[in-house]
Amino acid sequence: MNEKENEREFFTLVDEDGTEIEFEKIGEVTLGENTYFAMIPADSAEKAEADGGFCEYVVLRLEKDEDGEDTLVTVDDDDEFDNVADVFDDMFSEEIDYDVKG
Repeated sequence: MNEKENEREFFTLVDEDGTEIEFEKIGEVTLGENTYFAMIPADSAEKAEADGGFCEYVVLRLEKDEDGEDTLVTVDDDDEFDNVADVFDDMFSEEIDYDVKG
């Protein structure tokens, strides 16, 4: 399901229409009994790096399917999504290295 490239993790996910899309995992957090991933499309990651900017991410929850296999699902509950997104936003803002010149 995933491959590592210089410590970066990429996942090939299949959407509801059966289209495969490659994502890069940019964060992982466990809240309560659930594990969540922050992911961006792999092509967005390369574009953001080239532009020196940041792109929007999606939040997916790790679950087990009926066969016991790990699967990633979208977070449909607005309150759950907001809580997880707040944690990721805080995590990402801590990772920013501000160079102060003076």
